[in-house]
Amino acid sequence: MARITNPLARVLLAAHGALAGLTVDVEDADSVRAAAALVAEDLMTFYPGNKSGMIPGIFEAPPDGDYYWWTGGALWGTMLNYRNHTGETKYDETISQGLVWQIGPNADYLPPNWTMTVGNDDQGIWALSALAAEEIRFQEPGQDNPSWLTIAKNVFDEQSVDERRVDDGKCEGALRWQIFPANNGYNYVNSASNIGYFNLAARLTHLTGNKTYEDAAGDTFELLEDIGLVSDKYDVYDGAEVSDGCKSVNKVQFSYTAAMLLQGAAYMYNYTGGDDDWKERVDGLVSRTLEVFFPNGVAFEPACELNGKCNSDMHFFKALLHRGLGSTIEVAPYTSAKILPVLKSSAKSAAAQCTGGDNGRLCGFEWTSGKFDNQTGPAQQMGVLEALVSVLPAQSAAAVSGSGSNSTGSGSSNESGNAQDSTSTNAPGGNAGARAAVNLGAVVGSLLLGSLFI
Repeated sequence: MARITNPLARVLLAAHGALAGLTVDVEDADSVRAAAALVAEDLMTFYPGNKSGMIPGIFEAPPDGDYYWWTGGALWGTMLNYRNHTGETKYDETISQGLVWQIGPNADYLPPNWTMTVGNDDQGIWALSALAAEEIRFQEPGQDNPSWLTIAKNVFDEQSVDERRVDDGKCEGALRWQIFPANNGYNYVNSASNIGYFNLAARLTHLTGNKTYEDAAGDTFELLEDIGLVSDKYDVYDGAEVSDGCKSVNKVQFSYTAAMLLQGAAYMYNYTGGDDDWKERVDGLVSRTLEVFFPNGVAFEPACELNGKCNSDMHFFKALLHRGLGSTIEVAPYTSAKILPVLKSSAKSAAAQCTGGDNGRLCGFEWTSGKFDNQTGPAQQMGVLEALVSVLPAQSAAAVSGSGSNSTGSGSSNESGNAQDSTSTNAPGGNAGARAAVNLGAVVGSLLLGSLFI
C-alpha cells in the first residue's frame, strides 16, 4: 500500500485538503463520483496482482496473506460496478487481466491452483463477476478465451449437476457448500452457494430469456424456503447440516446473502413484467434487509460487528450488500422510494469515517459511529466504494434492460431475447451541471499523490 514518507509532501497535501478525509454530498452525482474515484484509487493500492512475482486476479492468500480466493472475484465485481456507474475506464486492463487469469483451463473458474479448495459459493462469486462483465458490455476476454456469457453458463451448468447436490432428505436437490467430499463443509448446505446459483440463474434468465434458467431460479427460491433458509419474514439464514437431514437450521444472518437473494428476485420481477409472486418476494426482502442490516440507516453486520468478531471474509460483505440493493433499484425502480434514502444515509456515514492512513482518507469497517476504527484493507475500501456508487445511476442500459449481451455465447442453452425495459431512478442530482462538493483540495491532492508516494 502506498505511504507518504516525504514530510514536505504531507504538509502540501494537508494544505490542499488531501489529508482531511472524504467530503461528499450524496445528493450530488458529481460529488459522489469524485469521492468514489479517490476510494477506488486507494482500493487498488491494496491489490498486488499487477506487481512482479504476484498472481494476477487475487489478493494475497493464506498463509502469506489474509484473503481467500473468492475475494478476488468480489473485487472485480466492485470495479465493474464502479465502471458502470461512473464511466471510469482507466482500470479496464487490470480488471480484464484479473478476470481472465483465474478462468481456468475449462473456462469455469476452477483454476488448478485452487480447484481442490474452492467451494460452490467461491466459484459462484467469480461467475457473477463474469456475468456482470457481459451485462455492461465490458471488453471480451480475447486470446481464444470464450465470452463472459459462456463462462457464466459453464459455471451454471456445472453447479446444476447431481454430483454437486444433496441426493436425499429435506435438502434433496440443494447445492452443497463444498465441491469435493474430502473438504470440510461438504455436508453443509449453505445459503451462499444456493443463493449465488439462484442469482446466476435469475440474471441469465434476464439476459437470455432461456426457460432453463427461469425454472432453475424459481425452483431454487422455493427450495430455500422449503429447507427453512428463507423464513416467512424473509430472514435469510446461513445453512443447514446434511447429516441430520437439514432439520436444524443455522440461523446466523449475513448481509451479502440477503442482498444477493434480493437482487436475483428483483431481476426475476423485472423479467416477468412484475409477477405478483416475485413482487411479494422483493417487497419482503427489501423490508427485512433494511431492518436487519441498516439500523439507523447505516450498514451494519450484526452477526459479528457487535462483538468485534468479523473476520477478513466478513469485511467484504457490506460491499455486496450495497451492490445488491443498488442493483435492485435499477431493475425494480419502484423500490427506490424505500431503498435509496437508506443507501444515501449509509454512504454518507461510510465516507465520513474515511480519515485513516497516511493520506488521511483510508476507510475503516465500522460506519455507525462516523469515526475511523483503524481497520484498513481492500474490503473496507470496497465497502465504501460500493456504498457510494449505489446512489449513482447505471450508465449501461444492459444492466436494466436485459438486452446487453456482447455475444450469443456457446453454452448448453439456446437463447431468445425476452427483456423488460425499466428506467433507473436512483440518481442523486440527476440534472446537468450538478455542484461538485468534494473538497477541491482533495482533488488537487489526488493529482499530486502519484509523484509523492514512494
